[in-house]
Amino acid sequence: MGNICSISISVDHLISSCWNRTTEHANYLCKLPKNLVALGTACDRLREFRNDVKRKVDIAEREQMQRLDQVQGWLSRVENLETQVSQLIEDGTKEIENKCLGGCCPRRCSTGYKLGKRVARKLKEVDTLMSQVSLDQVAERLPSPRVGERPSEATVGMNSRLHMVWSSLDEEQVGIIGLYGLGGVGKTTLLTQINNAFTKTTHDFDFVIWATVSRNVNLGKIQDDIWKKIGFCNDRWQSKDQDEKATSIWNVLSEKRFVLLLDDVWERLDLLDVGVPLKNKKNKIVFTTRSKEVCAQMEADKKIKVECLTWTESWELFRMKLGEDTLDFHPEIPELAQAVAQECCGLPLVLITMGRAMACKKTPQEWKYAIKVFQSSASKFPGMGDRVFPLLKYSYDCLPTEVVRSCFLYCSLFPEDYQITKLALIKRWFCEGLLDEFDDMKGAENQGYNIIGNLIHACLLEEGDVDYVVKLHDVIRDMALWIACETGKDQDKFLVQARSGLTEAPEVARWMGPKRISLIGNQIEKLTGSPNCPNLSTLFLGENSLKMIADSFFQFMPNLRVLDLSSNTMTELPQGISNLVSLHYLNLSRTNIKELPIELKNLGKLKFLLLAYMPQLSSIPEQLISSLSMLQVIDMFRISERTVLKDGLLSDDNEALVQELESLKYLHDLGVSITSASAFKRLLSSDKLRSCISGVCLENFNGSSSLNLTSLSNVKHLRNLSISNCGSLEDLEIDWAWEGKETTESNYLNSKVSSHNSFHSLSWLRVARCSRLKDLTWLVFAPNLKVLIIIHCDQMQEVIGTGKCGESAENGENLSPFAKLQALHLIDLPQLKSIFWKALPFIYLNTVYVDSCPLLKKLPLSANSAKGNRIVIKGHNKWWKEVEWEDEDTQNVFLPCFAPIKE
Repeated sequence: MGNICSISISVDHLISSCWNRTTEHANYLCKLPKNLVALGTACDRLREFRNDVKRKVDIAEREQMQRLDQVQGWLSRVENLETQVSQLIEDGTKEIENKCLGGCCPRRCSTGYKLGKRVARKLKEVDTLMSQVSLDQVAERLPSPRVGERPSEATVGMNSRLHMVWSSLDEEQVGIIGLYGLGGVGKTTLLTQINNAFTKTTHDFDFVIWATVSRNVNLGKIQDDIWKKIGFCNDRWQSKDQDEKATSIWNVLSEKRFVLLLDDVWERLDLLDVGVPLKNKKNKIVFTTRSKEVCAQMEADKKIKVECLTWTESWELFRMKLGEDTLDFHPEIPELAQAVAQECCGLPLVLITMGRAMACKKTPQEWKYAIKVFQSSASKFPGMGDRVFPLLKYSYDCLPTEVVRSCFLYCSLFPEDYQITKLALIKRWFCEGLLDEFDDMKGAENQGYNIIGNLIHACLLEEGDVDYVVKLHDVIRDMALWIACETGKDQDKFLVQARSGLTEAPEVARWMGPKRISLIGNQIEKLTGSPNCPNLSTLFLGENSLKMIADSFFQFMPNLRVLDLSSNTMTELPQGISNLVSLHYLNLSRTNIKELPIELKNLGKLKFLLLAYMPQLSSIPEQLISSLSMLQVIDMFRISERTVLKDGLLSDDNEALVQELESLKYLHDLGVSITSASAFKRLLSSDKLRSCISGVCLENFNGSSSLNLTSLSNVKHLRNLSISNCGSLEDLEIDWAWEGKETTESNYLNSKVSSHNSFHSLSWLRVARCSRLKDLTWLVFAPNLKVLIIIHCDQMQEVIGTGKCGESAENGENLSPFAKLQALHLIDLPQLKSIFWKALPFIYLNTVYVDSCPLLKKLPLSANSAKGNRIVIKGHNKWWKEVEWEDEDTQNVFLPCFAPIKE
């Protein structure tokens, strides 16, 4: 029975199993229509889910993330399934349409069965795919590559700059490099080239990181920029505070070698606060800034100024932006295009802006109009007033005080390319009341030099040809005029038409509003009328053709403080100048005025009276100088070689004038012309005047073959010295005391030259028309001489004489004259053979000008003389071809420095 029971159970199970399979198979047939609908619905839901996943993937990839492999595989499987389901639904629909037995069974059961089975399985596949992917995570952020290439346009003039920086990166002792320069000069472009150069070279750095700093520093953004390169900038990172981020950055970078490129730094950025380790100089930090001062604050090991483009580079860039089609459209356009490019003064931003603006100008008339507009009011040129100047103005806005900003704008009163003497500029600032920290000129002078330093470091002023002058880049000057003439307050506006070709002064109505007016360098011959100028404080009328000024012209200028009438042909001043009761500064230099009017007594606030190079001035009214009790500076220094002067202002019969000068309580700066030995002695016997003398012009010392300059060595503040028209003078003598004993100049030279009792403050010397003078050996006692000019000295054979220094070369071993020399001019010296007998180091020398010196065959230069400084040597081609060089290396160094003088 048990066996029977057992068999019975087995049969029942078998029957049940067969029935289930039969039912399942029947369902494949019977439920085919229903399953097809269910499959279509499920596939629609899968497609919607697929679209959601793809949308999240696209968003993640735009954020530099990468989709997960499993997500990519799932999307591929869904795509394949959709294709299969589409075909299956199409086949199933046809099969249902072909049913038999009243529409209940398909004509071919086996086909329907197979089709139904496939539909059922696809339903399960859809359900499985729906459960395989979550919307929570579809992508992940991968570490950035070691260096990523940044977008850049074609550049001009970058290769040499890039090479300079790249070679600095190889220096072991250089960890931080500061790139500074004008706004728009190409600093960011250069930094981009540095970044991209790393993508093309093999290097040992783990990371090359770029971060933009900008004017308003955001440490968090800088940290994010760094972390994007070295880590994962996810929600966890964003939840950290600044200190936590700094620690994370520090922990990573301390174990790596990196290059950090920081663009647009405006003030000191504490890299430790960011998290950047600084100890290891194998890591490199390169940053760009507009301020040299920021380079110092950032403790840059090397400061590299990004200079404007050369003319060749400027023209190439301008042509690139202009396009050859425009350039070739009319035969006059190339020459006009060069004129426009020259107006851009090598500033890439302006060259690009101008080139693009002119690309559609294809007639000469349009180009001529553009040149006129740019020269008269650059801000009106397309792209300048709305793009270039606002960008440059950031440097102006970042100047530390309103005083510094005002002093900068003041510089725009001078013409383009004008070499502005620092001290003359400071004097004007002081008299304008801009230097309000001090009441005395000495204190103001220090403040003024500090301001000039600030402006140079901000790249808003440039050093001139010698270090006591500065100049404005033309585009920066245009920007300053845009600020001062167009964007400032009405009462602070300027009227500037310097070197504008005016033959008449602007109409009177235009004089009423401006605070400062500059008409320098025109051809105005007369000034008439009575302009009402209640705001006017500075008036520059220099370098015109003024012959007459009406007595009433100065009647309504109650606040005028600075008046410059220099370099005009007028022979007299109007009596109406007495109306300028607020005047602090009066410059009459280089005019033909014969006599100072007694009306000048009314100028009770006058502090500066400049009378230099006035060859016709023969009379100063008695008691005039002493009545100007506030005078601090009087300049009667004459420097013209073209005029044979009459009686000097300090000749034998001018004892009264000396006494008046001595009576001035505040006098501290005096420039004088001396025409006799007795006047020379009288002047230097006054302790008061000797302490004030800054410039001396010795003229017409005839009748004696020698002149002893020893007493001048005791003039502590002597800056400028001119010796001219001394036809009988053969020798300049100096008596020196050394180790408590009197000694001759020759013995002293053979022993040792020191700065003790030397012409320590002398920086400028001019010797002219001294036909018998053979040398200037005494200059070994002028260690800080910056400018030396020697003109028309027929017998001059040596500048530093070998005979006076001893026969043997070893006697001159201690001599190193001209250590600070910046400019050397040698003109019409037919007997000159030598400057110095051996090569000298010229660390600061910028310019050598040689004209009509046929016997000067050798210059005191060696391959190491320039020490990397660029020296321009000017002369005639014939002379240059005959110059003899110490060796081939020296010749190779200095041949490129030659600039021929036009024949």
